[in-house]
Amino acid sequence: MQTVTTCPTCSGEGSIITARCGSCKGEGRMFGEEMINIEIPAGVQEGMQLSMSGKGNAGERGGYPGDLIIQIEEEQHPELHRDGLNVAYDLFISFPEAVFGTEAEVPTITGRAKVKIPAGTHSGKILRLKGKGFPEVQGYARGDQMIYVNVWTPQNVSSEEKSTLEKLSKSDNFIPRPDKKEKSFFERVREAFS
Repeated sequence: MQTVTTCPTCSGEGSIITARCGSCKGEGRMFGEEMINIEIPAGVQEGMQLSMSGKGNAGERGGYPGDLIIQIEEEQHPELHRDGLNVAYDLFISFPEAVFGTEAEVPTITGRAKVKIPAGTHSGKILRLKGKGFPEVQGYARGDQMIYVNVWTPQNVSSEEKSTLEKLSKSDNFIPRPDKKEKSFFERVREAFS
């Protein structure tokens, strides 16, 4: 019976280091840190990994260095929310602004943009800013920014405001008459993300 094994003294290198270096302990490498600049492509998202060849740990006794694996962690934006390539933003407007229409300035990932809110806008309406989302990392596609319009309903009203609202509630124009052709909230969301 014959067995073949690596020499426990020289680890198969064919030579023995008799006087080991005090710094590297005979491994041919020392522990240390190196600051390097990395280029992060546009559109990366949470959980993605980037690899830099040859920037990992040094190999033993002059061996090839390993690779550096960079794990991406995304920091949450205070106003914008990411959904894949798309960006979502909640816009709150007052009831008079919903009735008469208005112009609002909203944040985007590239700065601020003005959007026009048409008169008679309902809460839950989704406005789309084409191409204002994230670019695809390895492609040419670009997401959109979805603006969810929320009509603000006050929790506390003064007696004068209450009186005005009670008069309005009796007006024929303020009685809900949903249009059967109008899309439901879920249909609007599905359409926005298709």
